[in-house]
Amino acid sequence: MFGPEGPGLRELAVQALSSVEHGYDLLAPKFDHTPFRTPDEVLRSTARALAPLGPFEDGLDLCCGTGAGAAALTGLCRRSVTGVDFSAGMLDTARHRVRPADGPEVAWVRGDARALPFTAAFDLVVSFGAFGHFLPRELPGLFAQVHSVLRPGGRFAFPVLAPPPPSRAGFWMLLGFDAVMRVRNALWRPPFVMYYRAFRLGDVLRELHRAGFGVDLQALPEFGRRGDGSPRARLVVARRPQPAAAGSMNS
Repeated sequence: MFGPEGPGLRELAVQALSSVEHGYDLLAPKFDHTPFRTPDEVLRSTARALAPLGPFEDGLDLCCGTGAGAAALTGLCRRSVTGVDFSAGMLDTARHRVRPADGPEVAWVRGDARALPFTAAFDLVVSFGAFGHFLPRELPGLFAQVHSVLRPGGRFAFPVLAPPPPSRAGFWMLLGFDAVMRVRNALWRPPFVMYYRAFRLGDVLRELHRAGFGVDLQALPEFGRRGDGSPRARLVVARRPQPAAAGSMNS
């Protein structure tokens, strides 16, 4: 799972026993050499699906990590791309990693996704692989924050992979990982919140609607379909509605 440039067992153990913020500060220099980093094929597929919905002026990569999603945004946004993360180490790695020769201006901001330091400044917000760090009860506040930083008509998009069935080893790996994390958090402080199976599509869609979004689901065809015909990967595209025209309210 880890290449020769990735973290060793001792480094992973220290990271796992740290807080989320400090853990990612420690992991940042080698994060791109771990399986935790969103694969390039997911980034490319998401960018292809979003391109027809543009053009976009200003984009935000929520929980940007080392900047892979922000790099994808530079091909979609004409004016600016901002990456926000609460790990200073991850942001430092992103600054060195993403240096477009031309295209939109790129900025990096340290901040918490649950209290974003922006006004309605973006046409597009994306996020990749970060939602496991939020407990289900935090989703309403998280989605309300995203809604507040989008301009009317702006979109919030993120890929969702179908969970593996119980007949696959991946099902038991994710189940085991979440179980270990729950035991770890029951016995050790500070907690390290990362649960793969807590982010359920049905709950996510319900909370997006409650936050005021209109929501579409798009299959990402590059990943094919499961045995039951459902897509292996979908793109959730949540749109902040345009305000109703004054004349339409009197009609």
